[in-house]
Amino acid sequence: MVFSMRGGREIRRLLLLLLLLAAWEEGSGQLHYSVPEEAKHGTFVGRIAQDLGLELAELVPRLFRVASKGRGDLLEVNLQNGILFVNSRIDREELCGRSAACGIHLEVIVEQPLQVFHVEVEVKDINDHPPVFPETQKNLFIAESRLLDSRFPLEGASDADIGVNAVLTYRLGHNEYFALEKPTDDMRGNRLRLVLRKHLDREDVPEIVLVLTATDGGKPELTGTVQILITVLDANDNAPAFDRTLYTVKLPENTTNGTLVIKLNASDLDEGFNGDIFYSFSTDIAPIVKSKFHIDPINGEIIVKGHIDFEESKTYEILVEGIDKGQLPLSGHCTVIVEVEDTNDNVPDLEFKSFSLPIREDAPVGTIIALLSVSDRDSGANGQVTCSLTPTAPFKLVSTFKNYYSLVLDSALDRESVAAYELEVMARDGGSPPLSATARVSVEVADVNDNAPAFTQAEYTVFVKENNAPGSHIFTVSARDADAQENARVSYSLVERRVGERALSSYVSVHAESGKVYALQPLDHEELELLCFQVSARDAGVPALGGNATLQVFVLDENDNAPALLPRATGAGHVVAKVRAMDADSGYNAWLSYELQPAAGGARSPFRVGLYTGEVSTTRALDEADAPRQRLLVLVRDHDHGEPPLAATATVLVSLVENGQALKTSSRAAAAAAAGAAGGAAALVDVNVYLIIAICAVSSLLVLTLLLYTALRCSTPAAGGACGPGKPALVCSSGVGSWSSSQQRRPRVCSGEGPPKTDLMAFSPSLPQAPSSADIVSLKNAGSGQLHYSVPEEAKHGTFVGRIAQDLGLELAELVPRLFRVASKGRGDLLETSPDYWQKAERIEMVCLDVGDPGARLLLLFYMIIAAWEAGSGQLHYSVPEEAKHGTFVGRIAQDLGLELAELLGNFIFSSVIFV
Repeated sequence: MVFSMRGGREIRRLLLLLLLLAAWEEGSGQLHYSVPEEAKHGTFVGRIAQDLGLELAELVPRLFRVASKGRGDLLEVNLQNGILFVNSRIDREELCGRSAACGIHLEVIVEQPLQVFHVEVEVKDINDHPPVFPETQKNLFIAESRLLDSRFPLEGASDADIGVNAVLTYRLGHNEYFALEKPTDDMRGNRLRLVLRKHLDREDVPEIVLVLTATDGGKPELTGTVQILITVLDANDNAPAFDRTLYTVKLPENTTNGTLVIKLNASDLDEGFNGDIFYSFSTDIAPIVKSKFHIDPINGEIIVKGHIDFEESKTYEILVEGIDKGQLPLSGHCTVIVEVEDTNDNVPDLEFKSFSLPIREDAPVGTIIALLSVSDRDSGANGQVTCSLTPTAPFKLVSTFKNYYSLVLDSALDRESVAAYELEVMARDGGSPPLSATARVSVEVADVNDNAPAFTQAEYTVFVKENNAPGSHIFTVSARDADAQENARVSYSLVERRVGERALSSYVSVHAESGKVYALQPLDHEELELLCFQVSARDAGVPALGGNATLQVFVLDENDNAPALLPRATGAGHVVAKVRAMDADSGYNAWLSYELQPAAGGARSPFRVGLYTGEVSTTRALDEADAPRQRLLVLVRDHDHGEPPLAATATVLVSLVENGQALKTSSRAAAAAAAGAAGGAAALVDVNVYLIIAICAVSSLLVLTLLLYTALRCSTPAAGGACGPGKPALVCSSGVGSWSSSQQRRPRVCSGEGPPKTDLMAFSPSLPQAPSSADIVSLKNAGSGQLHYSVPEEAKHGTFVGRIAQDLGLELAELVPRLFRVASKGRGDLLETSPDYWQKAERIEMVCLDVGDPGARLLLLFYMIIAAWEAGSGQLHYSVPEEAKHGTFVGRIAQDLGLELAELLGNFIFSSVIFV
């Protein structure tokens, strides 16, 4: 006879459970692999790197690793090819026990950025365990008086496998007395039973031996057997009988020892000793039941004697026997199912898996900082865990998979505001009362260079006395960077610019680390009153950030210049005095302007004051009509920048003296200051000596030239044929252009038939090019001694007419002081003078010589030397210290002479041709 231990309904339920589990895992968005248990080392599981979308080249740099909680190193990944393989023996029964679903949960973690992936590897069962009975031999004692269809319970076999591999069928060895019965579909108390089919006769058959075989549903099939030894007893009419064959009891976990579980009651219809019942656990009972429970043999009470833990076992099956005390004892059987009820006695377990710290302050929102897992051994609501984070900003917890969470960045960070965060994660279950666990993590914020150095002030005002020592410290600037470490290390430098003709770095320097500003040379108030420049502060971050601050260095005046008296014969523009005012404010509020208050009665003062310099100077030449004492009232304002505007006044008294008195007074002043002016006088003597030598050299050259010219003229032969006819060539070069002409002249020096050849050349030094002769109609000298010019009608505005100032013998410098003006009766303003144009050619020389004569050529050579010397004397003036090194800058001579660099070489060639 063959019976199946698993019915069709149980198989359908198991299949439905597996389908639901597979569908849920498929929808979870994670990877799912499967591998059979007992697979060999190196067995292929899956291409995990490829399936996760990771490149093989980035596995090692991103620290690819696989972790499995409590699973050791069963599975491993080859970082060379990204394949997941079996690393050690996998025993499904050891890993998951009797659980229908068995899997290995893997956490795949990569860094830069931190990412976590969840992978489920299902371990498939193979039929590697045969059915096993609790004992190899089962002893039964049955009285010969037992009625037909009496049933005797048997302990079935167990199979460590699951599914079809654990579906057992039983086969009882052939006999004529007993049959094997399968109970109903009720899973609780599901046991095999022997059914008596033929009366027993102890005298005929005292013992019966049966073999029970269990076979599983695996491929190949595995079997297990147990031998049943039945002893036939002499007549004992009635066996003990329990009220029910199956009892169910609910027992809370953590019940104290001695707690009553159930009291069993069995009855026996016999009397005397045959009716007394003895209670005991069946010999087939599991050892764990004996360690947890105790049964009273007299009254049948089952009590707790060990720790009851729901997490250890959810149910206990207790097999109880009731045996009477007859000479040939009979027994009755029942089963007690103890269901353990869960209580909230386990605190949630909270564990951080991985950290990506410190986190950069410019990390984007959503960056994963840490991974954590929570678990609770309780079940139901007691095992449902929720996590919370304190403080919430700027982080949050995100549930990623089952009981796994990610700590991610929820808003932007700023290390300068908060450099580190102390976070607390609390895990709380759903029990009553709830239990909780906490874990703390410190999140440090790494600095990035996002703050530029900032000066304490945007503008600094510094006052320095003139004639300071070279290299003296005049000020210290300071800038602060809110970043940290290298990003906060500030270095200082000057923002280079030119101050006049010199570079700023020739005046001041700044120390790169301390920010100290030094004056590299003595400052002169009379030369430079205000030195304004910028100092830059840059950090050492990548990329570097910087900021600027403005320094206004006011050079304070000292009494380092001897006074000079003002004679009445002083011309216009002479500086009389200088007024200096100071404003304690800074920036625009400290910019001052000077004004001269009008004299009483509206009289025009012969003095004026510089708007920004404060220098008091003459506006015209002083004469006898001016009062000997002049009272000047100077008004100083804050240059219209202050709010409200403020002003101050100063009175300057000027005394006018005669020329003689000025000389005497000056002599006395010079005598009083002789010691202080000794160095200056010596320098003046040196200059005079150079001037005398130059004048003597020029005079000697002039005399020599005249002597040579006279000698050549006297030695010239008077032959008539020496002077033949020819066309004179007239070449003129001046500020208005170069022009040439040819004309016939009568003989001047030579005697003969034909006129001599006469060349007329005009030369001027290199001057700016004036309008071409095409725009000039003519320039003539009228015979009346007046100037005469001509101009075509409809000439454009700005058309050149003539050099009127030069032709009148006036210097350009005296046009304005002498109130030069042009008037035309009834002609309006048709013609006008332009002082700016005349400044481009301050000196024009024109000489006409007979260059056909050798003496004339020598005279022309001499004239050119004199003109060149005069053009250079009295025009530009430079100074240079003695012992100056080679290459020391003196002056931009070409620019100051109004010459373009491109025409220097051309002018030189032109001059050479003329001299030859």
